[in-house]
Amino acid sequence: MPKNLLPKKYTEYLGLGAEIAASLLIPIMVGYYLDEYFGTSPFILLVGVLGAMIGFGLMIYRISIKLDSDDDQS
Repeated sequence: MPKNLLPKKYTEYLGLGAEIAASLLIPIMVGYYLDEYFGTSPFILLVGVLGAMIGFGLMIYRISIKLDSDDDQS
């Protein structure tokens, strides 16, 4: 059986998808559970959503810089 079943690009995209999902899901879920714990619904959840959006924007910026530098090297 081949050692490497997926090409390198597929694994990069799979990792990128997991990173995007985690960057959106973790702050929102933390905000939700903190709201449930403190009884401050929906304020901490909204902070979590805002944090997720900022994190997602920064991640997209970082990816675009990386792709731009890859294009310059090729």
